[in-house]
Amino acid sequence: MTRKLRWGIVGCAGIAIRSVIPGIMQSATGEVSAIASRGIAKAEETAARFNIPKTYGSYEELLADGEIDAVYIPLPNHLHMEWTIKALEAGKHVLCEKPIALNAEEAARMAETSLRTGRYLAEAFMYRHQPRYDRIKELIKSGEIGELRGIHGTFTFNNAAADSNVRFRKDWGGGGLFDVGCYPISAARLILETEPEAVTVHALLSPKHDNVDMMASGLVEFPGSVALTFDCGMWAAFRNTLEILGTDGRIELPHAYIGDGTYYVHTKDGKRKETQPEMNQYALQADDFAAVVWGEHPPRFTPEDAVANMRVLDACLESAYDRKRVTL
Repeated sequence: MTRKLRWGIVGCAGIAIRSVIPGIMQSATGEVSAIASRGIAKAEETAARFNIPKTYGSYEELLADGEIDAVYIPLPNHLHMEWTIKALEAGKHVLCEKPIALNAEEAARMAETSLRTGRYLAEAFMYRHQPRYDRIKELIKSGEIGELRGIHGTFTFNNAAADSNVRFRKDWGGGGLFDVGCYPISAARLILETEPEAVTVHALLSPKHDNVDMMASGLVEFPGSVALTFDCGMWAAFRNTLEILGTDGRIELPHAYIGDGTYYVHTKDGKRKETQPEMNQYALQADDFAAVVWGEHPPRFTPEDAVANMRVLDACLESAYDRKRVTL
């Protein structure tokens, strides 16, 4: 029998139902063995949809199940630290939805617990597991687009009319920077392989939405006079793009985080299309997670990387609310 990592799902959030549970089921290494909700009816409904064998009416019951190896936590942002730490201390490996916490201090506590318990903790940025990003980094290092001059990223969608959405609760970690701005920030750090020096962010802070950032535009300064410019938010037409600009060319990703894997390389010789094989990013994420748990390779993305991303998000929010440039 093929070895399987036995997953428990802590909560029935939309991202779990739409993407992560199907991804684990399509992976080579994972099986969804249990799901929990604060009410048993929701857990049973989701379990029936996916043929998940065990259901629990509380998160504590799932964490007490000795037949669960790892848990995925898609809860609202303000619950990430609490339930990640409880899961790690219960002996489970944890895949926590992004952003990993409400701030870098919380993320550091989670990382420390991972180290202390010897259980793996990963932040659920599924796009990083699509092989095209490794290929794009190779193209940059080859010099094909010349010296890097800048990166521009976008991630926007419009759900401003939604009622009682958790993204509109400031104390729950709502806002566009946390929900989608974290993607271009993460991508720039991934591509540049270094940490920013300063950020400046201007935001639309909406009183109708608990004063969270419904739109934000930012400048993230990296060493070597290279910068990420980005815009993100929850009150604009949908896009999720990335452009990497060099002295002699550029790389364009029309669907940088979700959507197909096609991207375009523009050089002095013209424009060419590159397409990676169609792969489920969530399945790739699950397989990479299992390989780390089983000791087959070290983590590509450590808990410390998640802490570093939160430091940038902390600075972005401080800049947006205080209208100032923030150094890191």
